[in-house]
Amino acid sequence: MYDRLKNLLSPIFIFCLVLLLLNDFVLKATFHNVLTGKLSDFCGLFIFPVFWSALFPKFKSWIFILSGILFVFWKSEYASGLIELVNTFFPLQRTVDPTDLLALPVLLVGWLHVKGRKQIVISNSLLPRLATAFIAIVTIFSFCATSQRPYLQSFDHPQYVLLRSAVTPDVKLYDEFEFYRKDSLLVVKVNHTYISRPVMDDDYNKNRSLEDLDIHAQGQIDSTSLMPPGKITALTIETPQGSDALRFKGGRLDGMFTRTKNGRMIIEGFYKMGIEDSIWTFKDSSNTVIKQAIVNGERTKVEQFRDCKLVSSTGINTRADSIRNIYIKIGMLVLCMVGIILLLRRNYRKTPPNQLVLKAGWKWLLCLISPIFVWLSYLGLNILLIEYRPDIFETLATIIFIFMATCPLMFVAVFRIKLRKEVDIVWYCLLLGIACSIWTISGILIELVI
Repeated sequence: MYDRLKNLLSPIFIFCLVLLLLNDFVLKATFHNVLTGKLSDFCGLFIFPVFWSALFPKFKSWIFILSGILFVFWKSEYASGLIELVNTFFPLQRTVDPTDLLALPVLLVGWLHVKGRKQIVISNSLLPRLATAFIAIVTIFSFCATSQRPYLQSFDHPQYVLLRSAVTPDVKLYDEFEFYRKDSLLVVKVNHTYISRPVMDDDYNKNRSLEDLDIHAQGQIDSTSLMPPGKITALTIETPQGSDALRFKGGRLDGMFTRTKNGRMIIEGFYKMGIEDSIWTFKDSSNTVIKQAIVNGERTKVEQFRDCKLVSSTGINTRADSIRNIYIKIGMLVLCMVGIILLLRRNYRKTPPNQLVLKAGWKWLLCLISPIFVWLSYLGLNILLIEYRPDIFETLATIIFIFMATCPLMFVAVFRIKLRKEVDIVWYCLLLGIACSIWTISGILIELVI
């Protein structure tokens, strides 16, 4: 098995693998453009048959042929039934886009790479074997992670758009919409939308998904057209939640919104072109009233009243507040890094080099397992400092990247710089964990500022 998989250590395979993971977990979320959308197809269509050809070299011709057939099937509407079945056990996401088939010539590149490459000759020592196993595990992970389902953006306040339509769409075809007809008008209630996982799930991010909500809905629903811009439409619809009084400007909510049930007002608020504004009031049957102060769609304060008495008042950070706080957190982490570096420098200068002597085997083991403790310190810091709720794919990707980044640095610290005290390994792990946290938080800051 090792003799087969060692061919995965070729530079072009590793480059495409790293580029695929970088695109799926960083570039797509940052840029959201056509290039990042196609990059996964090109890289994935190269590494997929090359990997399985390395595992089963006798069937590489069939592997490349079936890879092309499966790719075409996956990108077609005929795969929808299979995807719905698999989604009951494992979440998958697939976009039907015929232009993705432009990546098919990459199969020829992969075939020429497999047929024209000389057998890689490397030693049978421990490090190459570990590298081979690591690359194989990361490759299998990349196959799963590239099709993970996007983030579901839900809305705390009712969201409607107004379209023109001569027919009522089949609600069974649209899990994110509800439809209410008014003559030639179609009121669409938007329950949620699918977006790329946001860097921060706050009101500002929600507002970005609301900017072109009517255009998004019209593009998803067949036989509909947009309302004329600026046209004022006021109407009332009956929903399971109550009677909603709506005022539209064009296709977007604009002005007073009210919801009544059994003759009692339960929700009252204002919209400015689909974005919540001013004071929103929510009432329930137990004489509890919740008031939300909203500025340009961002909640700034939530107050709860019971029997007309204030029970609680909570301030909520806006996006500007979050950015300021992140600057402060990065500054604190940088100071901690400086303190640890000074501490390691003091230990190095004041401790004799022969005080801590380790055998070569223990040094190797230390370097290979220390990234685990780096990740644990990174995880603890992120949970403490930011709203960190990664999914399983993001967690595995983080572990892989931390291992790739910190393992060589630990070899330098252990074999080149050399440890002076037992506690130094703790300080090195904590130092690298803080560095990884600064990298992550800085990435969040950049995305928030852009």
